[in-house]
Amino acid sequence: MVRGRLWRRADPALPEERRRELVAELMAARRAKGVALRAGDRDGAAAARERVQTTKEALGERGPVWWSGSEPDLTGRMARTTGYADWFAALPADGP
Repeated sequence: MVRGRLWRRADPALPEERRRELVAELMAARRAKGVALRAGDRDGAAAARERVQTTKEALGERGPVWWSGSEPDLTGRMARTTGYADWFAALPADGP
């Protein structure tokens, strides 16, 4: 959760080494996007965005859900407007 919004975490079933590799790739892709944007390189920025998307999907943060069951994907929703409202309200003011 970030600023009251629910965000999907990486798939906990990913092996730790693979998760580390993907996080490193994600950070590299984000840096490449920033470099491309600062340089005014639209094609480079688009390619970097695609790298970010692909990597986040591999992590399980985007794309098909990695969990089983009927829980919906509430990514990006305000916690206070979901079934997690009571849980959210009970959190300390400085966050979990």
